[in-house]
Amino acid sequence: MAVEPGSGGDGSRVRNRMIGSGFPAPMKLPITLASALSVALLAAAPARADELFGGVYVHDVNIVTSSGIERGADFELGWRGPKILRALGGPRPHFLVSVNSAGATHFAAAGISWRIGRTFYLRPGVGIGVHTGPAYASADRIWFGSRFLFEPEFGIGLQLAPRASVEASWVHLSHGRIFGRQNPGLDTLGLRFNYRFR
Repeated sequence: MAVEPGSGGDGSRVRNRMIGSGFPAPMKLPITLASALSVALLAAAPARADELFGGVYVHDVNIVTSSGIERGADFELGWRGPKILRALGGPRPHFLVSVNSAGATHFAAAGISWRIGRTFYLRPGVGIGVHTGPAYASADRIWFGSRFLFEPEFGIGLQLAPRASVEASWVHLSHGRIFGRQNPGLDTLGLRFNYRFR
């Protein structure tokens, strides 16, 4: 909140910096940087990345959450790298950006995931996400209670060709009440396509 001189009865006017933005002004830079990083990774994918993925999701579907107030579809685009941490089963690092068609919560996340199986497979994963939701209570937007959230996910996939696969995917965002009691969370459920470059 910022106080500015004005013509009100008390000689001051209160201006809320969050009006019209959906999130605090200091968060605009990290969100912009996350988006720019995703573009750079995707542009360099054939040379440095193992796999690209993209999909369409139903937003705020309430599988394990208690929100169910936001609308629209989510368009997800991401990068998945080569295997790391062989002692932990060789998970792959990932980075993704999700944009909501109705202007509700957008988010970016980074983490690791495992592929279990060949033709038919499972893909459990976990990461850390940052979002554009409001930092205050709202009737039609999710107030998460924290700007940074955990991002567990789970997919069931089918290998279509040597370099192509498709997955039914669930992505969840919440902080598990670690940062307070306000923790409605967000579930998205959709279908994504994966393409491996090498």
